[in-house]
Amino acid sequence: MNVHPVHQPQVLKWGIIGAIVFRIIFIYVGVELITLFHPIIYVFAFILLYGAYKMAFGSERKVDVNKNILVRFFRIFFNVLPGYCGKHFFVKKEGKTYATALFVPLLMIESSDIVFAVDSIPAIIAITTDKFIIITSNVFAILGLRALFFALGGIVHLFAYLKYGVALVLFYVGIKMALSDFYEIPILISLGVIVSSLSISIISSLIFKKNNATNK
Repeated sequence: MNVHPVHQPQVLKWGIIGAIVFRIIFIYVGVELITLFHPIIYVFAFILLYGAYKMAFGSERKVDVNKNILVRFFRIFFNVLPGYCGKHFFVKKEGKTYATALFVPLLMIESSDIVFAVDSIPAIIAITTDKFIIITSNVFAILGLRALFFALGGIVHLFAYLKYGVALVLFYVGIKMALSDFYEIPILISLGVIVSSLSISIISSLIFKKNNATNK
């Protein structure tokens, strides 16, 4: 859904705060699950492999706000006003609390982050189970999202093949996690796979864009 540029920083700020909270919860749960029941690592590996498949071969669907589970659940308990009320997410009218239209995209952001956390948390657990390293790396990555959003918002369409590079990284990490009890893949090899996958996908996207522009 479209959010007016004036209100985007407000939604993004609280979306990032919520993402940090959810990530910390997912990290603690994920690490504790592996500690208590190590074979669950194979479930995490399957999640990564399935995520890689969906990213590479899944069809892109237009997001329907009205079909989002979190939004539908929220509307059971709160009435949502059709318009904005400044930067407020909630307002009171005639003694009743209403959510504004600005709160709905925030819910969409949080629900999306929960979905991405299902992939990203197993991915980093495949590298280390140190909670401090996992939490700090996730927090710093999320804090960079605000600047990255406005920096890449206008050029993201240039990277048509980037999703395939990310899918390949997820696939590799899933395989690495599945083999972790039998063989430890050297860090340099993992770093080489990740850097080369992302670099090739970005370069391929730029070449494809340039060729299309030349043929027109």
